[in-house]
Amino acid sequence: MFKIWFERPLPPKHAHLLENKAVIIGAGSQTPELTEAQAIIAASSLQYDGTLMNQAPQLRVIARTGIGVDNVNIPDATARGVAVCNTPDAPTIATAEHTMALLFAVAKQLPWFGRTLQSRERIDYFAHYNGFELMDARLGLVGLGRIGQRVAQLAQGVGMQVAGVDPLMPPEKAAQLDIELMPSLERMLPTVDVLSLHIPRTPETLGLMNAERLALMKPGAILINAARGGLVDEAALLDALNRGHLRGAGLDVLDVEPPPPEHPLLYRDNVVITPHIASATEPGKDRLWEQAIVQALQYLNGERPPHLLNPEVFQT
Repeated sequence: MFKIWFERPLPPKHAHLLENKAVIIGAGSQTPELTEAQAIIAASSLQYDGTLMNQAPQLRVIARTGIGVDNVNIPDATARGVAVCNTPDAPTIATAEHTMALLFAVAKQLPWFGRTLQSRERIDYFAHYNGFELMDARLGLVGLGRIGQRVAQLAQGVGMQVAGVDPLMPPEKAAQLDIELMPSLERMLPTVDVLSLHIPRTPETLGLMNAERLALMKPGAILINAARGGLVDEAALLDALNRGHLRGAGLDVLDVEPPPPEHPLLYRDNVVITPHIASATEPGKDRLWEQAIVQALQYLNGERPPHLLNPEVFQT
């Protein structure tokens, strides 16, 4: 029986995935006991670096319940012969739908009108409503992977035109998806009514949407980020909103999560913030658990998992 440590406790309904295959040796501790762990099912709260891995001399595989592996030091894992897997297919549907939910909420001014009703203030709601129609509006996607492509499909379903930037997207594939492939982010920004981010957080993408790039966006545009915190310079975003340059923003991720209660973006009527839960629908979580556990067991059994991020550790 293999021994697996879980960063987040495994829901009972998924216990069958381990039946007659593995046992749980712990879960949920910020100071985990990893001496016997052969596999780790990793969430996003801990940093999986060489220091932590040195506590697990029998460790063979780390499987992330998500796409992002910015909290897993892959070079440290590779140096120790530890495989790293992620689950890129699991959150696609949920995250794409959440992206559109954020967009609709901002475009239709739902936060402001909801708060106005709660305050029992009586105004001429019809006169004050200034909702934005998505039909024929232009959506710009930064990143055209699984989630970006799904968002494109949903947006096209409500009549939006879609453009995108992604150096890995073949032009013929973009054409098939009816996405206008733009030569650069800077060229795309002035042309879109909505900008949505779907890229990982890396040293190259950190602070991507800074003051200069926000200034390039069309006046009255909307910014959506359901990808990773740190892609947007939050101080610059606040300034663009204060100046009225942007219509609003929808954010599922922030630099600090959860944000402190005094965070200025929390109290704006044209900003919708959710606590990094875009992928956490019930079906989405089921896929995350299943794909992470199955891949960990595959590797422990000598099989190559489909989403192995450091294939050099795999011995055929």
